[in-house]
Amino acid sequence: MQPVVRPSSPSDDSARNGSAPRGSMGPAPGENPAGAAGSFGRRFSIEPGARPDNPGVPLDLDWVKAVRVNRSAVERRAATLPARRTVKKQWQVAWLLRAVQVLDLTTLSGDDTPGRVRRLCAKARQPVRPDLLASLGVAGLPLRVAAVCTWHELVPAAVEALRDSGIPVAAVSAGFPAGLSPLAQRVAEIRASLAAGADEIDIVISRRHVLTGDWRALYDEVRAFKEACGQAHLKAIIAAGELGTLANVARASLVCMMAGADFVKTSTGKEAVNATLPVGLVMVRAMRDYMERTGHRVGFKPAGGIRQAKDALAWMFLMKEELGVPWLGPGLFRLGASGLLNDIERQLEHCATGRYSAAHRHPMV
Repeated sequence: MQPVVRPSSPSDDSARNGSAPRGSMGPAPGENPAGAAGSFGRRFSIEPGARPDNPGVPLDLDWVKAVRVNRSAVERRAATLPARRTVKKQWQVAWLLRAVQVLDLTTLSGDDTPGRVRRLCAKARQPVRPDLLASLGVAGLPLRVAAVCTWHELVPAAVEALRDSGIPVAAVSAGFPAGLSPLAQRVAEIRASLAAGADEIDIVISRRHVLTGDWRALYDEVRAFKEACGQAHLKAIIAAGELGTLANVARASLVCMMAGADFVKTSTGKEAVNATLPVGLVMVRAMRDYMERTGHRVGFKPAGGIRQAKDALAWMFLMKEELGVPWLGPGLFRLGASGLLNDIERQLEHCATGRYSAAHRHPMV
């Protein structure tokens, strides 16, 4: 039976595992998932390893237009995450290893080649050096990233390099990164990516629909992408840095979920402003509102500008406190990044040896 999202029972209201005391995040990821608490609103309790379950719902324009965002309150809340949360010693190792497990290892450069993709896939199979894992006391840990994300054109190279690894290939399709190709062409590209072997599809919405308030057009667009994806996961990139206001961020996220998006994603990584904690907080709150009203699970993926291990930890703190520990697994949470893995390895080596290594000791490709 598929796990379901359900509101926690009243007796769970006394549990505070998701609101750690100042200076500590408490248990390592994966511990006590049923007791994980959010800081606001109702909380969720679902089985570990859950995945998105969002067939979509009819567009509710009254709901969309009623969305309001208090920008100053959002910014105050987001500022507490990196400033008042920390993990040390063995807890830090556990959180960093979990960050590796939720990583969509990505290459989306204009000079990408099949050879670069193959090297990235080799890193995806063995993201942390075996000798480093042994020194941390976790030798033999079956560690791998959540997925490899690349251009539609390079999907065949990634599929071949990851064969029998169990690591999914995610393709950026549908006119990425601008999303301005004709709709029929974008839908055809999704189908071509799936035919080439992609397991997940990252699409980008047409920002003009958000900026002009044409929510019906946005809904129909994402719905067409959802139908083209079939059983493959659809990640809807809202390109938050180009939407103008946080209210637009919330409304765009909500409409994408109504249309059936399995994940909502912050950015393409090509905007001037990419993933920021205030934007993430607004999107996560929209997700929680949607899940409370519909019972359908949705995943979240911040992407763009996440380069340091401390950035990854801040995003994970956000997920634990707002939605609970189940949203720290790769089924419901991803980090879209490329250079991030390099810094995570450096931090793990510091945990093992007490010294920071040079970046070239942990080459990506």
